[in-house]
Amino acid sequence: MPRRVGLPGAAELFRPTTAPDTEAPDEGAEPGLPSGRVRHEEKITVYVSSDELLALEQARLTLRAQYGVAVDRGRIVRTAIGLAMADLAARGGDSDLVRGLRQP
Repeated sequence: MPRRVGLPGAAELFRPTTAPDTEAPDEGAEPGLPSGRVRHEEKITVYVSSDELLALEQARLTLRAQYGVAVDRGRIVRTAIGLAMADLAARGGDSDLVRGLRQP
């Protein structure tokens, strides 16, 4: 006698889901720290030169090949922004960000 397989209904197939790494960042997190792997609600567009994009991609590959850190370019950029903001908060006018932006 043939057996019928029970399939889930539409409500089960299309139910809302959340993953642990898509939660909002901790509101009490220290300013200047990178947000890491969370769902990001905001977006900006940044234009870079082809050399800058190549350097970013080479950094991504170096992180993966030499250090075993597999990340995407966005996470590298968010981490760099976090480090720059923390340095600015800690060192003010002596920060690498201020010095770099003052150069012609």
